[in-house]
Amino acid sequence: MNSPKAPSYGFRPLTHEDMPLLARWLVMPHVAAWWGAKATEMEGIAGTIDSVDTEPFIIELDGKPIGFIQSYDPHLDEDENPFQDQPTGTLGIDQFIGEPDLIGKGHGTRLITEFVEMLFEEGAPRVILDPDPANEVAVRVYEKVGFRPVRRFKTATGEALLMAIDNPDDTDGE
Repeated sequence: MNSPKAPSYGFRPLTHEDMPLLARWLVMPHVAAWWGAKATEMEGIAGTIDSVDTEPFIIELDGKPIGFIQSYDPHLDEDENPFQDQPTGTLGIDQFIGEPDLIGKGHGTRLITEFVEMLFEEGAPRVILDPDPANEVAVRVYEKVGFRPVRRFKTATGEALLMAIDNPDDTDGE
C-alpha cells in the first residue's frame, strides 16, 4: 500500500526577481492582517537581500514558491534590537505562507520545524520569534514546533510575544 508522499520543503535565497511574488503575498488578507503596509514591508525585505544580519528565503513546497522566511541575528542589528539580551548566536525568524490554499494544512508547523533544525545544525543555540499574541493560530503553530513564551512586550505597532526554542544539542548551557 502506498502512503502519501511527505511534502518536501526547500529554502532558497530571496532575489530581486522574487519581489513581485512577495508583493502579491503581502496583500493577501491572511498575511496583511499580521504584517505591515505592503510598501514598508517590500522596502524592508528588499534591503535584506544583500544584508549581513538577515538571510531572506523563499519557501518552496515540492519546488514551487509558497511563502517567505528569514533569519536574522539580533546582535548584528545596527538599530537597538529588543532581543540583544538573548544568548550570543541566537537567531530570530519571521515568516508567512503566501498561498492562501495552503493555510491550515500543517505546512507551517512542518516547514518551521525544518527551518529551525537547519539553523540548529548551523550552530544557533536558540531561535526566537515575536508574534502578535492576538495571532492565536500562529502562537499555536510555534508551540507545536517547540517554542515557549519568554515575555510579552510593547512595540511601535502593538504588543508582541517573544518565544524561544533552544537547540537540544547545544552544550554551552545557555
